[in-house]
Amino acid sequence: MGVTALKKPRPLQHGARLAVISPASAPKPEIVEAGLAALRQWGYEPVLFPHAMDRGPIYYAGRIEDRVADIHAAFADKTIDGVIATRGGWGTAELLPYLDALLIRENAKPYIGYSDHSSLHVWFENEAGMVTFYAPMVASDFARADGVDERSWRACLEGGALSFTKADGLRVLRPGRAEGRVRGGCISILAESLGTPYAMRVDDGILFIEDVGTKPYQWDRMLNHMKLAGLLADVSGVVFGDMEQCVSDAAEAEQLEHAVLHALRDFDGPVAMGLRCGHVHGANLSLPLGVRAELDLTDAGNPQMHFVESGVAG
Repeated sequence: MGVTALKKPRPLQHGARLAVISPASAPKPEIVEAGLAALRQWGYEPVLFPHAMDRGPIYYAGRIEDRVADIHAAFADKTIDGVIATRGGWGTAELLPYLDALLIRENAKPYIGYSDHSSLHVWFENEAGMVTFYAPMVASDFARADGVDERSWRACLEGGALSFTKADGLRVLRPGRAEGRVRGGCISILAESLGTPYAMRVDDGILFIEDVGTKPYQWDRMLNHMKLAGLLADVSGVVFGDMEQCVSDAAEAEQLEHAVLHALRDFDGPVAMGLRCGHVHGANLSLPLGVRAELDLTDAGNPQMHFVESGVAG
């Protein structure tokens, strides 16, 4: 059963202890080590949890029960201030039936990750009533020299005003204004959850969606799936990621724009594209999920997405 009043975690402070876990696919140890070193340079104390470096079965980072145990232990541990994933891949969806919503809600703290973790973000809102963060991960981003956008990370996780503009890649595909809670994530994960008890729910919301390696026709198909499933009925605005990892050249990029606008031809809200959040080549933006924002696309030269509330308490 969903919870309407979302609980905000406490902001991260200098020296915050971050549980490092791998709920999805197995990471490479040397890349994790590079990410841990970067987190220390940022002023945090990363704590590698017992099964974070497990490998197998297949491509998973350990057995279901072990990955669930790390999640539960990270939230139950009073000395841990936040929880961050090493990487995405595939695997979090199979954990959902085994998670303890009461334990997690009573020990709310920032949960940080993207890509495959979209299924966990949805679960955290629907079942535990929590704000979470679609934001850089240890191996995928902190391990890269230019992998993390510091401004949005600090605003999201430590508290502060957060806005996105043209400088963050935002551009107008269809003008207009919208306001609502921001939800979303990786479209392939969100679309696959439709028809299950773990599907995303959107009421008066701004939908953010992105992906990697997804062709224009696949975007068209999944957006149509969402529309037919009723998911877009209460969406007030749509923001797409930068899409650079979904296209191979300018011609395919143009085709992708046509495809998504075709799929959204019956949607009358504003549409933006280009937000450098999620699967990106450069510095990855951090995005709070479950908090309200205003999307102003009335001026093509000055698109803005402004969060009217913080994702952290206080």
